[in-house]
Amino acid sequence: MATWDLIAEKTLDLSQKQQEEVLKFVESLRRQGGSKGPRTSLRGIWKGFDISSEDIDRARREMWGNFPHPDL
Repeated sequence: MATWDLIAEKTLDLSQKQQEEVLKFVESLRRQGGSKGPRTSLRGIWKGFDISSEDIDRARREMWGNFPHPDL
């Protein structure tokens, strides 16, 4: 059974007031951006960049060089 059919079946047994609450809830979901569309693939995001393992190691050393900081 499809999701829509299940929702419709479950709401038939509700009172008019409860059905209105369900409708308000569905509308709030739509306002929150329930259907944002397909996600953009990040595959190939670094295409054209020449990043070596040495570059990554250097960046890690810079980031973690003075961790933990004495003020912490």
